[in-house]
Amino acid sequence: MKTLTTKRVLVTGAASGIGKATAEAFAAGGADVLLVDLNADALAAVAARLAARGVRAWTYRLDVTDEAGILALRDRVHRDGGPIDVLVNNAGVVFGGAFLDVPLEKHRTTYAVNVLGLVAMTHAFLPDLIGRPDAHLVNVASASGYVGLPFGATYASSKWAVIGFSESLQLELALAGHRHVHVTTVCPSYVATGLFEGAKAPATTSLLAPERVAALIVDAVLSNAVVVRTPWLVRLTPPLKGVLPFRAFYRIAAWLGVNTSMMEWRGRTPAEAPRERRSA
Repeated sequence: MKTLTTKRVLVTGAASGIGKATAEAFAAGGADVLLVDLNADALAAVAARLAARGVRAWTYRLDVTDEAGILALRDRVHRDGGPIDVLVNNAGVVFGGAFLDVPLEKHRTTYAVNVLGLVAMTHAFLPDLIGRPDAHLVNVASASGYVGLPFGATYASSKWAVIGFSESLQLELALAGHRHVHVTTVCPSYVATGLFEGAKAPATTSLLAPERVAALIVDAVLSNAVVVRTPWLVRLTPPLKGVLPFRAFYRIAAWLGVNTSMMEWRGRTPAEAPRERRSA
């Protein structure tokens, strides 16, 4: 994508964290932004902040696990200005803890939001992207999509699914002749959004700022990059895992603190969680 000017960019999980920072970064590049989140009050605050800068922004309250709601959202978006050029699937949840200590309902919610919600949003809006002359799909995964993550088993595996879905769809679009629709998979390490409160970044790295991840996402769209991996340790992970035996790889991961990085996870406070739990 050569320019963001006048592009319509829809971002899920836009009320806070990576989503908020990404919406602001696209707006700074000249795009019109469509903010989607479960938290209507926080969305309004983000929109007001953007409006004060002269940015056109629309807000839509949505639970991404509501398939009928997604279809209704698509209709509203079309009425409010037409099809979108960029879809950023960012909404996500995480529930840390020993697998058996986490209620099954929360494991199900993890997959429902992180995988099925992302797939449903893509299914609804991909025709928009195919119909545009130059379009982009951004799926926010995680560094944990490349490794096993104790005390975060369903979160990590949900992000494995996002990586596999993104790569498969990218190849399918090319085979179908839709090479103008580019796909980027974003795989950051822990981001300082509140969702990962208590988690520890691996040795030699630190928690990432949402604004840093957002800047990389915008750069990836403008350069049609296939994947964003950050920081440097994440870029090394796939090749190392590919050449090292299983036990050797996870010995190194243990030494870096990856295997125990979620042991003290707390997430957002109870007061914040019900209201914002579906914003990555």
